[in-house]
Amino acid sequence: MDFLMDWRTIDCLRNGLPLDMDVYDAASWSAIGPLSEASVANRSTAVDVPDFTGGHWKTNTPVDISGEKGGTTKIRD
Repeated sequence: MDFLMDWRTIDCLRNGLPLDMDVYDAASWSAIGPLSEASVANRSTAVDVPDFTGGHWKTNTPVDISGEKGGTTKIRD
């Protein structure tokens, strides 16, 4: 993570806002390594990425990242 991602995570935690990444995002990001390995082992054929949400990604409410409901965490001098 870089500074902005750290700041955003802390700001969300301090203001009771949902985090930008949920467990399903983490599972998808973590699956890239093993899926790439499987693809390379099969002469770089395409490998389907599993849907860890069971299709619920279609109806999930997007996370508001505008900063209008948070952004109260100040940077120390």
